[in-house]
Amino acid sequence: MKSQAITIYCLMLYLATECSHPRSKTHIKDGDKLQGPEGKPKTERMQEKCHGPCTTSSNCSQPCVQHFRGEIGFICNGNKWQKSTETCTSLSVETLFMDLNNTSRFSVAAPFIPLHIVDYQAPEPIESVAQVIQMNCPLDYACIIDVVKSSEATSGNIAFIVKLLKNISTHLSDNVTQEKMKSYFKVANHILDKAVIPNWAFIPDKNAGSDLLQSVNWFARRFRIQNELEHITDELFIQTKGLHINHNTSERSFSFSMNVSNTTEGILGMIEVPRQELWKLPPNASEAIGIAFPTLGAVLKEAHLQNASLPRQVNGLVVSVILPERLKQILFTFEKINKSRNTRAQCVGWHSRKRRWDENVCETTLDTASKVKCWCNYTNVLMSFSILMSPMSVDNKVLDYITCIGLSVSILSLIVCLIIEATVWSRVVVTEISYMRHVCIVNIAVSLLTANVWFILGSNFNKKAQNYNWCVVVTFFSHFFYLSLFFWMLFQALLIVYGLLVVFRRMMKSCMMAIGFAIGYGCPLVIAVTTVAITVPGKGYMRHGACWLNWDNTKALLAFAIPALLIVAVNLVVVLVVAVNTQRPSIGSSRSQDVAIIIRISKNVATLTPLLGLTWGFGIATLIEGTSLIFHIIFALLNAFQEESEGLRSSGWHHAGGATSSEDRTGNS
Repeated sequence: MKSQAITIYCLMLYLATECSHPRSKTHIKDGDKLQGPEGKPKTERMQEKCHGPCTTSSNCSQPCVQHFRGEIGFICNGNKWQKSTETCTSLSVETLFMDLNNTSRFSVAAPFIPLHIVDYQAPEPIESVAQVIQMNCPLDYACIIDVVKSSEATSGNIAFIVKLLKNISTHLSDNVTQEKMKSYFKVANHILDKAVIPNWAFIPDKNAGSDLLQSVNWFARRFRIQNELEHITDELFIQTKGLHINHNTSERSFSFSMNVSNTTEGILGMIEVPRQELWKLPPNASEAIGIAFPTLGAVLKEAHLQNASLPRQVNGLVVSVILPERLKQILFTFEKINKSRNTRAQCVGWHSRKRRWDENVCETTLDTASKVKCWCNYTNVLMSFSILMSPMSVDNKVLDYITCIGLSVSILSLIVCLIIEATVWSRVVVTEISYMRHVCIVNIAVSLLTANVWFILGSNFNKKAQNYNWCVVVTFFSHFFYLSLFFWMLFQALLIVYGLLVVFRRMMKSCMMAIGFAIGYGCPLVIAVTTVAITVPGKGYMRHGACWLNWDNTKALLAFAIPALLIVAVNLVVVLVVAVNTQRPSIGSSRSQDVAIIIRISKNVATLTPLLGLTWGFGIATLIEGTSLIFHIIFALLNAFQEESEGLRSSGWHHAGGATSSEDRTGNS
């Protein structure tokens, strides 16, 4: 009776205080989250913005509203104050257990009792919460649920709950029962609500999401399954299932279906333990536990992410697995959240020590418009897996058809080119210039033909299970021969300049051959070998899902793009030099001669432009993120015609009737 009287008195005193001193008015705003007594989400601004002068990059802070500890940080952006951080919290060790000594709890008012009613000098450290839980509710940890679920979901409270769960998983993970699991996951579910997710952005500690994931995994790891197949927890934003496995069981799997923020239907995820992995287990039963998160991917911030301007977006459930130590590989099936045809998926595992997604631990075995299958390696630091969006990938049937037809015509033309060059070789190599001109043609054709063959090998190889070492070989030779194509084009351009500008002094054929092969094959070899040596040790040589140079992580593709585009620029200068030199009419020229000169200039430009690869300049547009599909199609078309023209032009257009051209006879190419 005495405790009840004290409770009623405190409640009356609280209500009287609130009536005589009404709370300051607050305004609704998306992104700042709190929950009412029924647990329904709503949003509220914790404090008005700064009122001082706003200059670029300046910042300020404001105290939280009454009954909250901490402050809100603002930064000036575009002459407007924008919220950057928030540490406002109403939770503490004291508020978690303040009403446990009362005989009857406050059903409505207790969760909203302001902090100034609690008589203490300073908050107890979060490390002491384990001792208090052990004293008050050691069997199920349920004594903290009501206060947590009724607390306002500010950024500061989210950070406090993350620390609370981390402390529990560290100090209270012995003898984890299903009742403890349910209480633990109810608390975690409160801060994973899709309406709460925007508030994670204002937590100063960017590792909060990673800490939560690691704490949940560690706590679930200590749980022991009782039944054959068990639904351990079934919250809206975190689900847990477990099953018994041994070496005699067939392939075992369990699936999840959960809603995410921008979908109306459930997103599926499946975990499969392969048969060959089950054979590694002892006869006695072992356990496998799976945990699925539909919203956690949005709050996992990667640390030390190099060469990335934007965070990598998760495109499926985040799924954690707890397996016996003998199992090292597991198969996942993820349904895509974004099912756009122009996006591909990248299977990844979350590295708990590096705090980032690791794409080297998973292989993509299937990637369709709606789902992805991943074959991943499992370790104690790689227990959580998902798929990332790769917006740079373009998958379109029109583009595939253009590439296939272009390669076929190119290969056929190049073979014809080499046959005709071998047939008429003795009749066309009259002078040193003409000899080197046809040496260039042959080596350009060989480089392009060989590069196309390696490209086809790499494309077909991507459709099968990839072998890393073989894919490195395919990428290296594709890179080398495509570079050789460009450097032989460069040498041919230099040869044209040499033939035009140098008249009286000629270089020996052997010297010209040595320079040609040094430029045509030596320079590409140096670039290709250097690229491999720098990027392969960190597994950043190849792009995901293709045997070609990496762009997303190490920018290894620049080792091809930069030399190619520089050579294109040099060739453009050569075209201008040819045009200027051929504009000089001889003495006594007539009007018809002027017309002939104009036609000759036009032929030079029209022939040299595709031959010297100027159309590859359009390729730079395809390196820009979010490029329209039309740029990829135009680039594929231009290069297909370029390759065809190279083959046909070299196949005899300038050798009609088996005779040498006038240019060959005069020594000018």
